[in-house]
Amino acid sequence: MSSEINEFPSIQGNNLNKVKKIVPDDFVDRDLIVIVAFQQWHQPLVDESIENLEKDKLDLTHNIIEVPTIRKSTKLNEIYLDGVMRRAIREDRIRNRTITAYIDKEEFKQSLEIPDEQSIYWFLIEKDSRNILLRGSGVITPTEVNLIKSN
Repeated sequence: MSSEINEFPSIQGNNLNKVKKIVPDDFVDRDLIVIVAFQQWHQPLVDESIENLEKDKLDLTHNIIEVPTIRKSTKLNEIYLDGVMRRAIREDRIRNRTITAYIDKEEFKQSLEIPDEQSIYWFLIEKDSRNILLRGSGVITPTEVNLIKSN
């Protein structure tokens, strides 16, 4: 985990309620926690991270979103995958905070110095900006929750 200041790139996607969103630009009213996942099997790691954040009530002071990143594909394939995810997630609150990004994953990883797709990666982004205050990988631990709170 490091706290060097750099910028989160602007990425576009749709949340699971089919609303177009730009990350982080559409979430600048509060500090933002972005959890990026690359593989379907990452979902339990994302869920545990969000549980840890919500246990400490960070959802009341921060925007928290999950961004499944998927390699750019055909529009038909994207519609199909969105439908599969929507059927799996029934809760409106979770659908709103899940923004699927169909992107060039290599370019995205490079821009954030993400070495691989073996884990989830999380970023704390400063309110009204794209500045990354903290970053980490894997499940957000209680110690990291405290770091986020103290920032």
